[in-house]
Amino acid sequence: MKIIGAGLPRTATTTQWLALRQLGLPTYHMKDMMEDLRRGVDVWRRAFLGQQPWDEVFDGYEATVDWPAAYHWRELMDYYPDAKVLLSVRDGDAWARSMNDTIVQIYFGDSFMRAMCLARYRIDPDWAAWMDLNVDTFWKGPRGTLQNTFGERDKLVEAMERWNDEVMSTVPADRLIVWKPQDGWEPICEALGLPVPSEPLPHAFDTEIFKQSITGGAIEAVSAYWAKQQAQAATA
Repeated sequence: MKIIGAGLPRTATTTQWLALRQLGLPTYHMKDMMEDLRRGVDVWRRAFLGQQPWDEVFDGYEATVDWPAAYHWRELMDYYPDAKVLLSVRDGDAWARSMNDTIVQIYFGDSFMRAMCLARYRIDPDWAAWMDLNVDTFWKGPRGTLQNTFGERDKLVEAMERWNDEVMSTVPADRLIVWKPQDGWEPICEALGLPVPSEPLPHAFDTEIFKQSITGGAIEAVSAYWAKQQAQAATA
């Protein structure tokens, strides 16, 4: 493991994922977790319970960014003592807006996205387990990252600042990379001892993709469930 992403979601973690892969580092992201939701939730639930299945989850990877791995940055930096810790940062207001447009909507929004996610929760155990894991890492327990924020702008910004301050005050300076997309390739390449690519840093503007993926996946799951119920009723 060469890079441990400690940045919160919606701090250009997908841009980091693209950039690190372009640098030749196989990189773990929540996208990888969700490709096999049952296995992904199982391994990260075990991590949440303190079992540290790192060799299992990161087999074949040299970097990790985004949630839920970032939740475990402390454990990961101890387990991989030679890895750099990449803390992505963002303007507080912009980050709070992005969170409220995406992740917060699933749990607290008055929106079609939340309605469909709750419907899927009732019929899809794997999806329910994923939502429950996010509740535990974001909003519950002694380490609940966004505990008592509920989408409120000021509370979200305060939570983000606490998170960033904790990372910066804990990680040794020679292991820490504090980064925002405007910084480009240089800080990451310098920390890794890699040449700077001639291509521009990739930028992922994925808010709409996130919303379409979450809502669309829920619609598909509910539609499939309803079709199955109708078929069963027709043959009863």
